[in-house]
Amino acid sequence: MSDDRVTQLAPGLWAIAQKKGGRVHAFLCEEEGGELTLVDTLFDTDGARVLEQIGRIGHEPADLRRIVITHGHRSHLGGLRALKEATGATVLAHPWEADIVAGDRKAQPVSLLPKRPFRTYFPFQFASSLGLGAHPPCPVDEHVAGGDRVGPLEVIDSPGHSPGHLAFLWEDRRTLIAGDAVATWPSFLPGWPSFTLNEHRHRESLRRLAETEPRVLAVGHGPPITEDGRERLRDLVDALGR
Repeated sequence: MSDDRVTQLAPGLWAIAQKKGGRVHAFLCEEEGGELTLVDTLFDTDGARVLEQIGRIGHEPADLRRIVITHGHRSHLGGLRALKEATGATVLAHPWEADIVAGDRKAQPVSLLPKRPFRTYFPFQFASSLGLGAHPPCPVDEHVAGGDRVGPLEVIDSPGHSPGHLAFLWEDRRTLIAGDAVATWPSFLPGWPSFTLNEHRHRESLRRLAETEPRVLAVGHGPPITEDGRERLRDLVDALGR
């Protein structure tokens, strides 16, 4: 199966995958009435994959009303500026991440020392530790935080991977978009450990995410878990508690 594909996770919800950026994903949500919300923007800087999917489901670029960012790491920000220019969508991010998204500050560096999973060391951990791989900067229009709503999604604060990391729950679709709080590539993990800036806060965030009891667990890196997301997430929390 190709690493560059689109998967429908639930009615009105699509995962757009890209092999570059560590099997990174963006998520396109369609509300009743046709308005679209996008979570993250993939690694490529042209936004083409997202625009193609918008057309594929019968919409115009202007139907994309909101782009919300889980956190300020390169793999999730690549297409943001191009998509903002093509659609005029409102860009939203957590206040802690907004200046990174806008290009006014670099993302917090990670350690240069290799950590498991070693498949993420080159180029991801190595490049991040040196501050390499800048994204095309894009101003943030609005700040969001836990308890807010973005389109059909409830915003959940999930710091640890980064200070302003966000997750999103579409309750009617029983789907949790966990961002980089969880990874399924190269294996099922509580995110990539080398990129977790605060392990204590990350564990707390995972416990909070498990309380949402999702059926579908969509993640930033790797394929979504389309069944038994609640059980898989609880297993991860239990393993961290041991």
